[in-house]
Amino acid sequence: MGETEDERTSQAGQLFENFVQATTCKGTLQAFSILCRQLELNLSDHRDFYSSLKAAVTYWKAKGLWGKLDKRASHKEYNKGKACVDTKCLIIGGGPCGFRTAIELALLGAKVVVIEKRDTFSRNNVLHLWPYTIHDLRNLGAKKFYGKFCAGSIDHISIRQLQLMLLKIALIVGVEVHVSVEFIKLLEPPEGQGTDGPGWRAEVRPADHPISGYDFDVIIGADGRRSTLDGFKRKEFRGKLAIAITANFVNRNTTAEAKVEEISGVAFIFNQKFFLELREETGIDLENIVYYKDNTHYFVMTAKKQSLLDKGVIINDYIETERLLASDNVNQEALLSYAREAADFATNYQLPSLDYAINHYSQPDVAMFDFTCMYASENAALVREKNGRQMLVALVGDSLLEPFWPMGTGCARGFLAAFDTAWMIKGWAQGKEPLDLLSERESIYRLLPQTTAENISKNFEQYTIDPATRYPNLNSTCVRPHQVRHLYINGEQSLSFQERSGPTRTSVNISTRESEVRPGRLLQWCQKQTQGYRGVDVSDLTTSWRSGLALCALIHRQRPDLIDFDSLNEADCAKNNQLAFDVAEREFGIQPVTTGKEMNAEQGPDKLIMVLYLSKFHEMFRNSPQSITGVPKETGANNENYSSKTTNSLYNSINQALPRKRIPKVDKMLEDYDNKKRKKARSHLEELMPNQSAPPVGEKEEQKENKVRSMATQLLARFEENAPSCGVRKQTSMRKEFPQGLGGSDICHFCEKRVYIMERLSAEGCFFHRECFRCNICGCTLRLGGHAFDSNQGAFYCKLHFSQHKISSRHRRGEINGVGRPSSSASSDYTATDGLRGLSSEAALLSQSHVRALSCSFS
Repeated sequence: MGETEDERTSQAGQLFENFVQATTCKGTLQAFSILCRQLELNLSDHRDFYSSLKAAVTYWKAKGLWGKLDKRASHKEYNKGKACVDTKCLIIGGGPCGFRTAIELALLGAKVVVIEKRDTFSRNNVLHLWPYTIHDLRNLGAKKFYGKFCAGSIDHISIRQLQLMLLKIALIVGVEVHVSVEFIKLLEPPEGQGTDGPGWRAEVRPADHPISGYDFDVIIGADGRRSTLDGFKRKEFRGKLAIAITANFVNRNTTAEAKVEEISGVAFIFNQKFFLELREETGIDLENIVYYKDNTHYFVMTAKKQSLLDKGVIINDYIETERLLASDNVNQEALLSYAREAADFATNYQLPSLDYAINHYSQPDVAMFDFTCMYASENAALVREKNGRQMLVALVGDSLLEPFWPMGTGCARGFLAAFDTAWMIKGWAQGKEPLDLLSERESIYRLLPQTTAENISKNFEQYTIDPATRYPNLNSTCVRPHQVRHLYINGEQSLSFQERSGPTRTSVNISTRESEVRPGRLLQWCQKQTQGYRGVDVSDLTTSWRSGLALCALIHRQRPDLIDFDSLNEADCAKNNQLAFDVAEREFGIQPVTTGKEMNAEQGPDKLIMVLYLSKFHEMFRNSPQSITGVPKETGANNENYSSKTTNSLYNSINQALPRKRIPKVDKMLEDYDNKKRKKARSHLEELMPNQSAPPVGEKEEQKENKVRSMATQLLARFEENAPSCGVRKQTSMRKEFPQGLGGSDICHFCEKRVYIMERLSAEGCFFHRECFRCNICGCTLRLGGHAFDSNQGAFYCKLHFSQHKISSRHRRGEINGVGRPSSSASSDYTATDGLRGLSSEAALLSQSHVRALSCSFS
């Protein structure tokens, strides 16, 4: 006897409810498979799968979900699911951003396959959600899958729970998901085939998996910071060392646990009493701490290194961060005790028990790492063409832009990038020219790092994949098609050539950046340049440079007249290094990143620092005659160098000194500030370089050098005239040589001592030590972004005393004007800095990580 209609409806409802309530990745996929098999749904029919499922499951609980998804699918951008109907996509990675991208592409009508190398969702860490992200997830039916989602004032969710929720939504809209499948590399279309032959494919593990035969024309990397897709150069973001500890404790959901209040973000600067008491009672010294309650009791804190050393968590103190936090230098038991003790104190000992949750390695879920080292891709997308077949390649999530933890940006910016990528793929499907497509995507990508919860559109209901609905100040044409030609890679261009030839952009928040030359190649070059020098044996980029002889040899190879190498004492390491630093700075404009004394550390200098420093020598000298032959350059009677490289170096110095557009920016105000500086510098150059007739061939090089020197001298004068505290600078800085950094100095504005790149902050064009940044009247420590600046006096003030100073100054000017002197009130003499206006990119990062953002929630 056949089933009645009511029985079939009831069975469908129960099967769907089992799927909705599944609590694991495997359980979800198994419940979904049973649902499709029992309801006879065709999984391969991605275009009509959602409508078929909706027709089969009609019980009342599901109708609310269908209503929300239908509303989302009704956006005009999807064209009723036909916008990308013939597009086939492969997404690498089943994290929140990978699944969110998959959902959008499925709504566009594309065939979407997601591969994930793991088969479990085990990340207990909790994400902070921006208001728009909460709104977006609610509109996808988040509460249907997780009833406690952002209830009340809760604005966070565990990564595991978010992955599970988005996996279920992706399956519902027809996304094909495969777990335990690892992407290895791209496989190019074979030669000599027609349009019906195999296209772009992926080599996966296991090799015999059915997905290995899947042809696609779009591939998206969503597999985290260690993205496996080639063709995307990355830049490093690094601030001052900040060691984070994350810890997850078992949540038994008892009444006592429910009463414990969360800590949405407390920092030392805002609650010094709490942290001082913590240090006195436990010996634990923190900069901040956050506590969220979800599937676990989740704590994240920033600990001071000395405290970790004193408590025995870190065994040995090393300069290199990698060695400092290496597993063999961390006492795991002491780390467990440290985190538990801090969590206990922070919650006022109210949690009944603090038993560690277990991670996917079957270990207590606690981790320690340096969260100020982050990476960002230089570009968001590229196009590959081989044997007549084109493929669009894109990145989303951490693969594109790693989040800065204290700002809670991970999920929010990840979702924005997912929408932006979907918008690009829609254009791709509709036949938009590749270079036009890429230029628009890169223009939009420039906005992402500067996006905050405050500067995006507040009308969340109008959000679609169209960037214009989300970014109020969108300029989708700021990058022109000719600027992205290097991102179109045809079959005649090898990948290695492409990576070398692509333009290098300076990233935001960057106090140190990855070298353009790979460390291995840099080491080989250094070995070649220092070969044969007494006491020099360069075998690495750390300890081999400790004595200072190698650095001196590097300089001596290029300019023997600058250093008397035979007189150097191998035992005097600090003196040798300092000599090399001083000469390189004076003669070549290469600023030191540390001191000669610090180079003499037992374990040698930090590798990252040396790569950064030595890459500047490589860039300047790699094409010089000495780099090939070792023959000294010709010098004139006055020992002046007339090689073309010197002229080029001078040009390079000017180019490095002039403000350049940094891609992308931290803040729109920073971009405006930088644009003003660049326009002023450009106008100066235009005035200094009038049109002239071409010189005779014999005089061309000499005139070129003279012209550059003249231009440099005049440009320096212009900057000194317009720089803050110009009166002081004219008295104390009457240098004849070309400056190492126009518009700034490597001398602390306050104490007038040297401040090195790795430790300096800056505001209003001045560099300074953090501890020196104080009010000119009361001497209190100032907060970057919350200070005020008098450009006439070159003095900094707290907001309170700046107001008093301004009133007093106006009063004095009024008295002067009253006796017949001209008024200067027509132009403002003062700048009150609110937010990040006037800060350098490195200062913006450090101020966020160590002052302002310590009050923000961690992502």
